[in-house]
Amino acid sequence: MVKVGVHVSIAGSLDLAVDRARDAGCDVFQMFSRNPRGWGYQPVSPETAETFRSKIKTTGLLPVDHMPYLPNLASPKPDVYEKSVATLTAEIDRCGTLGIPYLVTHLGHHLGDGIAGGRVRVIDAINHALAASGSPTMLLLENTAGEKNSVGSRFEHIRGILDGIEAKNRVGICFDTCHAFAAGYDLRTEDAIAETLGQLDESVGKRNLRVIHLNDTKGDRGSGLDRHEHIGLGFIGESGFRSILHNTVFSSLPLICETPMDDRRDDRGNIQAVRDLAR
Repeated sequence: MVKVGVHVSIAGSLDLAVDRARDAGCDVFQMFSRNPRGWGYQPVSPETAETFRSKIKTTGLLPVDHMPYLPNLASPKPDVYEKSVATLTAEIDRCGTLGIPYLVTHLGHHLGDGIAGGRVRVIDAINHALAASGSPTMLLLENTAGEKNSVGSRFEHIRGILDGIEAKNRVGICFDTCHAFAAGYDLRTEDAIAETLGQLDESVGKRNLRVIHLNDTKGDRGSGLDRHEHIGLGFIGESGFRSILHNTVFSSLPLICETPMDDRRDDRGNIQAVRDLAR
């Protein structure tokens, strides 16, 4: 049995995310612990944290947090970079308060001044945030789709960041199938998956994988297009996801779908599609 879920809303109260995940049939779920489209946020009250933790214990669900959209850990702009580091630090602390074991972060965009400089800024940001927070939450670095000026679309680039992290036991990897495929890694057959995982293992180590973002893609292989599609309905396809879900590396990890909600399929539909293909 695979452990699969979706990204859920925190509208109304943080603890309601647990209820929504349970109602959707999740084993694991992802959320934003605050408004993902702004810099400001309210602290987590002790009452909210207690209720959230209690619901997690009762349901047995695995919660995963995701960094908001605005922070850019690779930004050469001092004001954006400083706010990004502060947000990362605060988000790690919030996860600790809520008892969330994993925080997923994008690695950002260097905005044209070179990937080497962007990588150095990401390393410094992560080292600063981890040193400033006593939270046990593990930070998960997510691979990107290869869009312009992005940091982390190639496994060797992520390796370069991991090498610079001081608290290596506090950092892992979130592997996004849509992003990997858009960046040029093939996931459509058993042999292609073995090849991609071999490259990943050589660069960052399969042992560092903690969470999978399980998404099909609207863009073809190597397109650099970060556009998610329903499981099996995109360019990776049903056959590709059947092979992914029968690979023990993927099937043993928490699987989170960040798929669309439209008249073709909803969250429950994608969860069911994953379970059907995994059988």
